Amino acid sequence: MSRFLNVLRSWLVMVSVIAMGNTVQSFRDHSFLSEKLYTGMPEFVNGLQARTFGIWTLLSSIIRCACAIDIQNRTLYHITLWTFVLALGHFLSEAFIYKTAPLTIGVMAPLIVASFSVIGMLIGFQCFPETQEEVGARQKKRN
Repeated sequence: MSRFLNVLRSWLVMVSVIAMGNTVQSFRDHSFLSEKLYTGMPEFVNGLQARTFGIWTLLSSIIRCACAIDIQNRTLYHITLWTFVLALGHFLSEAFIYKTAPLTIGVMAPLIVASFSVIGMLIGFQCFPETQEEVGARQKKRN
């Protein structure tokens, strides 16, 4: 396994652990979301929304941790990449379309993490060894 994929695995574990902490915080006190993330319209944040956010964050955390454990599983790798794309889309839409999450440090942090993660995972594709199907298809093209 390449050195880059090992670094990416460590990154995924770190992001996963932080997300688990955010999950706990979302269940403990929903004011966490209105004070740190959705400061543009804190009145929209309630317990139900906080718990839904917590479950979404927990699911993303579990997927990312599973990918760190089995990073060469291409299907899991793609699903993990999509968790970061969805997080990036969510926070960008809340900041620029719905205006519920102004660009504070509480919003910038997940935007930066998701952006770097998407870039890192796209670079990581280059480190995957070729599958037997890819080798066979390339050899067929040569013949």
